[in-house]
Amino acid sequence: MTDAERGSREAMSKVDTAWLRMERPTNRMMITGVLMFASPLDPERIKHLLLERFLAFRRFRQKAVIGVNGAYWETDRDFDIDWHVRVAALPGAADKVQLENFVSELASSPLDLSKPLWQFHVVEDYRGGGALVARIHHCYADGLALVQVLLSLTDTAPQPEAHAELAKTWLKRDRGTVLERLLEPMQGGLQKALAVGGRTWAKVAQMLSDPTAAAEFAHEGSEITRELAIALTLSDDPRTTLKGRLGVAKRVAWAEPLPLDEVKPLGKALGCTVNDVLLACAAGAIRGYLRDCGDEVDGLTIRATVPVNLRPLEHARKLGNHFGLVFLDLPIGEPNPLRRLERVAACMRDLKGRRQAVVALGLLAALGMAPAALQGPALELFSRKATAVATNVPGPQQPLFMAGIEVRELMFWVPQTGSIGLGLSILSYNGRVHFGVVGDHKRVKDPDAIVQRFGAEFEKLLLIALMEDWSEDFGAPDAAATLARYL
Repeated sequence: MTDAERGSREAMSKVDTAWLRMERPTNRMMITGVLMFASPLDPERIKHLLLERFLAFRRFRQKAVIGVNGAYWETDRDFDIDWHVRVAALPGAADKVQLENFVSELASSPLDLSKPLWQFHVVEDYRGGGALVARIHHCYADGLALVQVLLSLTDTAPQPEAHAELAKTWLKRDRGTVLERLLEPMQGGLQKALAVGGRTWAKVAQMLSDPTAAAEFAHEGSEITRELAIALTLSDDPRTTLKGRLGVAKRVAWAEPLPLDEVKPLGKALGCTVNDVLLACAAGAIRGYLRDCGDEVDGLTIRATVPVNLRPLEHARKLGNHFGLVFLDLPIGEPNPLRRLERVAACMRDLKGRRQAVVALGLLAALGMAPAALQGPALELFSRKATAVATNVPGPQQPLFMAGIEVRELMFWVPQTGSIGLGLSILSYNGRVHFGVVGDHKRVKDPDAIVQRFGAEFEKLLLIALMEDWSEDFGAPDAAATLARYL
């Protein structure tokens, strides 16, 4: 290898390597985002903007290469912005259905491994305005970082020279290294998890191949090892319409946004977080969908893997994957919306006191170091324990502009892993909450049937809050009576 070649290459982190290796025809490891605009976009202005801001991140000029001794980044000497930015026109009415179909096709299509793994599609006409569809491979960064990268393309005023820097209006001051900030609240938990990934892969492999060994490790004194063993010994998620053999086609859909100033007071009134409310609404929407599919839902609980950010929000602009995963119970079998919310909130409180997310980061590092042949079985073992991936990203609460055009709505999806066929995404922007679904077409034939139920589930909780007597304690039985009376 020449010195010039060495200078154009950079070793890929073990966690990023794990995400690169996870690519499957049935689950493309892309983060897909859609920005919808008040006016049509000029493709040339978008190209100029990407050259100026997106490519300010040197990583996006680099290809991801899997070599004999691991993966690395290599500068693309034939980089062509015209390949990475395409222009598209929607058929027919150029409305929401046509845009959802277009995004579905892109979410099902692989990126070209011979080039940097990202691409933008400028949609010329959408509801009288325009749209921009972005696809970026997960090996470049996690969802929070990539959403922030996309937001770095925007301004807070139509004229760029008049804009206030987004970091000053949304993000906190950037202070300290990521590791220093992480170790303060986590007391070295991250270092311990990475030690599991770096030095004790043999122990991890033993747990993966022998569940009885995992049960034995659960009694060890190490909190990190115990959490890993608990995760490995979780039962497989129950079989439903949503679980089973996957195809290669994906379908996406998103709901009409909810007003954030209604969601926040409702969460406060019911003694839980905004996130609890939204996830409980998602659980109710899935319940209705499965019931209509003929599934037996009473008493059913499924799990969703939920990404947990392991770095300060202001560091989101720094690329790479710095997040863990936790298993969240979604009480699909609970017919009472208030009790369903209580159960989601209780599960979230329990997860906050544990190190499960840190363990997942260590395991991802371990998978990146392990022989590629072992990653598939390990990934499948974990994906059997969940039915969905659920993400919730807080966005800026003021209008944004790209190339002088106002962003009306935002939506994004992170990839599912292994045999998981359903993704749920929640993103707040400019005073509204956006909810979207991406599903394997074999498992979720009509994602719109899920998203259309999301608002109805929220309205049930809102009705309960409005109609109950707050001068007295009330609970799930009272909520059931209220719904029976008014619905």
